[in-house]
Amino acid sequence: MPDLAGLEAHLDGLGRVLLGYSGGVDSALLGVVGARRLGPDRFLAVIGVSPSYPEVQLQVARDLARRFAIPVLELDTHELDDPRYVANPTSRCYFCKSELWSRLREVAEARGFETIIDGTNLDDLGDHRPGLRAANESEVVSPLLDLGWGKDDVRAAARELGMPIWNAPAQPCLASRIRFGLEVTPERLGQIERAEELLRALGVTGDLRVRHHGKLARIETELHHHAALEGRWDDLVAEFTSLGFESVELDGAGYRSGGLLVLDGVVGEGMS
Repeated sequence: MPDLAGLEAHLDGLGRVLLGYSGGVDSALLGVVGARRLGPDRFLAVIGVSPSYPEVQLQVARDLARRFAIPVLELDTHELDDPRYVANPTSRCYFCKSELWSRLREVAEARGFETIIDGTNLDDLGDHRPGLRAANESEVVSPLLDLGWGKDDVRAAARELGMPIWNAPAQPCLASRIRFGLEVTPERLGQIERAEELLRALGVTGDLRVRHHGKLARIETELHHHAALEGRWDDLVAEFTSLGFESVELDGAGYRSGGLLVLDGVVGEGMS
C-alpha cells in the first residue's frame, strides 16, 4: 500500500503550498491530502480555466473540493492568446503549461505561497509530455514523483481515502484531441466537447476520445462499445454532422493513449 503518512510528511516540509489542480486523480489526491494536512492557511488548489478545459472535468474538480474541503481558486488562463499554442505543434503542451505556471506563480507571490506543486507521477516520465519542461522551468515540485509513486500507487491511495474518482479515466485537455498542425480554436474545442458529451449520453463509459482531423472526426472508445455505436451509426453521423464535421470514423483499434502521436509518427506516447 502507498505510504499516505509519508506523503503528508513530505507536503508538510514544503511550507505554504499552491497546487495546480485539474480534478484528475493525481492532483486530486494531492488536494485531499494537502488540505487535510496543511489546512486552508497553508494550502490552496488552483484550477486553470480556459476553453480547452472540459466542463465535465471542472465540475468533477468542484465536487471533489466541496466533498473534501479543498480550498480552491479558479483562475482564467489565456493560452489561446499565444500563437505558438494555437499553431498546435507537437510541443503545444509546453506553451499551455508555461501559461498556467506563470499565472500560478503570480498568485503564489501575491499570497505568500512558497512552493508550487503538481500531480506528475513516475509513470508520466515515459510519455511524450512537453509540459514537464515548462514545470521544470517554473520550479514546480512534484511530490508524487519525488516519493517514487506510480499511477497504481495514486489510485490505491485515492481509493483508501474514499475518493470516488480513484479509478476514473484520464481527462486531458480538449486540445490534445486536435491533430497536430491543425489550429486550436474555441470552435474546434467546442465541437470536441459536445461530441464527447453526445457519446457519453449514449452510454459510452471509460476511456473515450473524439480526435479532430478538420473535416473528419475519429472516435476512439473501448472495444466493447463498438457494437452499440455501430448499431446507431446513421443517427450518430447525423449528430456529428450537425456539429460541423463532414465525416466520422470509428477507430477499429479502439482507444489508445497518444492516438494522435501514433498516427502522426511522433516518438513516444502522450497523455491524450
